[in-house]
Amino acid sequence: MRLSIAQRLSAMFALAALLVFALLGIGVYGVLERQVVRYQHAELQTKLHAVSGSVAMCDTRERWSKVRDKVGNLISGDRDTLVWAWSDDPTFRIGGERPQVQPPNGNDSGMGTLQREGQHPLRTLYERVPGKGVRPAVDLWIGIDSEPYTHALQRFAVALWVAGGLGVLLVAGLGYWIARLGLAPLRALSDEARSLSPQRLSQRLGTQALPAELGHLTHAFNGALDRLEAAYTRLDAFNADVAHELRTPLANLMGQTQVALSRPRDNAQLQDVMQSNLEELERLRAIVNDMLFLSRAGQGDIAMETRPVALADEVAAAGDFLEFLFEEAGLTLRIEGEATASIDPSLFRRALTNLLHNAVQHARPGTEVRVQLQAEGKGTRIAVLNEGDGIAAGHLPLLFERFYRVDQAREYRGERHHGLGLSIVKAIAVLHGGDVFVASRDGLTTVGLTVAC
Repeated sequence: MRLSIAQRLSAMFALAALLVFALLGIGVYGVLERQVVRYQHAELQTKLHAVSGSVAMCDTRERWSKVRDKVGNLISGDRDTLVWAWSDDPTFRIGGERPQVQPPNGNDSGMGTLQREGQHPLRTLYERVPGKGVRPAVDLWIGIDSEPYTHALQRFAVALWVAGGLGVLLVAGLGYWIARLGLAPLRALSDEARSLSPQRLSQRLGTQALPAELGHLTHAFNGALDRLEAAYTRLDAFNADVAHELRTPLANLMGQTQVALSRPRDNAQLQDVMQSNLEELERLRAIVNDMLFLSRAGQGDIAMETRPVALADEVAAAGDFLEFLFEEAGLTLRIEGEATASIDPSLFRRALTNLLHNAVQHARPGTEVRVQLQAEGKGTRIAVLNEGDGIAAGHLPLLFERFYRVDQAREYRGERHHGLGLSIVKAIAVLHGGDVFVASRDGLTTVGLTVAC
């Protein structure tokens, strides 16, 4: 099961708190342990100093009895304290056998450890008292029970673990609560996003009272919605245009076929009907092919085989292909400039043919159609210029839209055009890393494209 952001943040807070509490607990426990060791050493040092002082003043057997009495009083008054005195003379001994004390380590401040069966070990401190009078040198040990200190440290350790555990749980709970509060705007934004629907394309997410991070995200998301709305609108308009463009030839086909079948026809009449139907079918095929090309180009599915090509040669070849159309319109073709670009020749030729065909539609008879080739920056500019009535400024931004046609271009010399030619030019320019441009002023119209070198 995937954890929510609040749960993940809570877990991270808990881990961070556990690490902090563990380090603090280890540090505090270490400090306390050292303090306990120093306290034990101070207590032993005090008691050892009192006993060693009495032993050092003893120089006779009679005074040793007083030392025994003093040690006995010390032990009887503090049952956790034990004293041993060992010398070569059995008379000057206290506590029986010589204790087997483990030597101190580096952290015990000189204190040794005496293990006892079934009991807690003793912490001991040793001092050798020089001989005096008849008393020989005495090895003196004093020990105290470590159980109270050990028990205190254990209770402190348990308290630390309990406090640390409760602290971790508290931090986790508070972290989850804080994360929930912090993520409340995100939940509200998610609820608002779920309310979006295709029926309300203009609906956008609110940006008021949002944190800065969510504000940036919301603006980016609204920008994506703007682009989707624009794409959806274009698609809807495209579908409407497609339906409109296909409806006319289909209606013509159906009407002509129904008329032809309404009564007997001779072969000549049927051939005329079939010829007319064939023209409508050719128009349908052209529309479908152009739509398919634009769709593949928009998805990047067009396979391109680019190579360096002299563009002037390609323009000349296109002019030869359209020679009859130029002669019929009373126009001439002039190529200005030279340039070489890495292009797909077949795609470029298609785009150039569409540009020249468009120029022929709008050019005034007896004028020139000029093709200017110019290298600029890291690309090449191909412009087709014609003299005519010009194009109104309101049409220029829409000239490369699918199915968009200037009124006078809807039909040229009896040939109807479906308005995809310049859209194909734009798609080919984009495939070559370029763009399209258009300008119309003082009867001179310039339409063209750029390609990357």
